Amino acid sequence: MPEPLIELKGVSKTFGSQIVLDSVDLTIYRGEALAIIGPSGTGKSTILRIIAGLTAPDAGDVYVLGQRRRGLIEDSEDPIGIGMVFQQAALFDSLTVNENVGFLLYEHTSLPRYRIEDLVNQRLEMVGLAGIGDRYPAQLSGGMRKRVSFARAIMANPENPKEIPEVLLYDEPTAGLDPIASTVIEDLVRQLQAVEEGCSTYVMVTHQHSTIRRTADRIVLLYKGKISWEGKVHDIETTDNPLVRQFFTGSIEGPIQVIG
Repeated sequence: MPEPLIELKGVSKTFGSQIVLDSVDLTIYRGEALAIIGPSGTGKSTILRIIAGLTAPDAGDVYVLGQRRRGLIEDSEDPIGIGMVFQQAALFDSLTVNENVGFLLYEHTSLPRYRIEDLVNQRLEMVGLAGIGDRYPAQLSGGMRKRVSFARAIMANPENPKEIPEVLLYDEPTAGLDPIASTVIEDLVRQLQAVEEGCSTYVMVTHQHSTIRRTADRIVLLYKGKISWEGKVHDIETTDNPLVRQFFTGSIEGPIQVIG
C-alpha cells in the first residue's frame, strides 16, 4: 500500500450556524493525484485550507506522516512541505513576477539576490514562462498568472530541504480559463508531478470535468459536509451513485439541491 502522507480523522468545521465539514475522514497517499469534487459551498476549499494548516478544524485531528498537527502551520513545523495554489493566483500586483515567485526567499532567507533570481528562473522554466521575470501580474494573461502561482508554490529554501513541498494543493486552478488555457494548466499539473523538483502528490479541488478527468487518479465527492462517494476516474462512467451522476451530467433533477 502507498504510504499515507496526510490523514484527516473526524474533522468538522462550522461557520456560524452552517456545518461545512461533518466528521470527515480522509487519507492522502504518497504519489497520488486526488480530486475533491462536489457542489458549490460544500467545504472543498475549507478542507484544503485545513490540510494546509491555514484553518483549524473545530473538531477532529490532522496527521502528517503520522504526527498529529497541533495548531496552525505557523505554530509547529510539519514533517513535509505543503504548498498551495490559490484559486485567484493571489499574486502581489506591485511586485514583479521575479519578486512574486521568490517572495519567500527574499523575505525569510539571507540568500544573495543573484542566487534567488537563479532559483526563480529555474521555477519559471519549469512552468514554461522563462524570460518574464521583469513583468508585473497586470501584464500577464489569466493562464500565465496561474502558472506564476505554480512556480511560487514549488519554490523552497535550498538551505532547508524540509521546506521543499512534497504535496501541492490546487484550489480551482482552471476556473475562469478557456478550454485551451485549461489544457495547458492540466498538462502542467501532471508534469510537475513527474519532475524531480516538482511534487509527486497533489490534491485538486475543481468543478471542471476536463480537469477532473485529465488530472485525477482518485476522486472523493463532498456533499453536505460529508464524503458521499469515492472512486477512481474510470468509475465515473459506471457508478450508480445519484450524486455523481447528477454532478457529471449537470442535471437539475436529482438529490443535489439547486440553490435559487
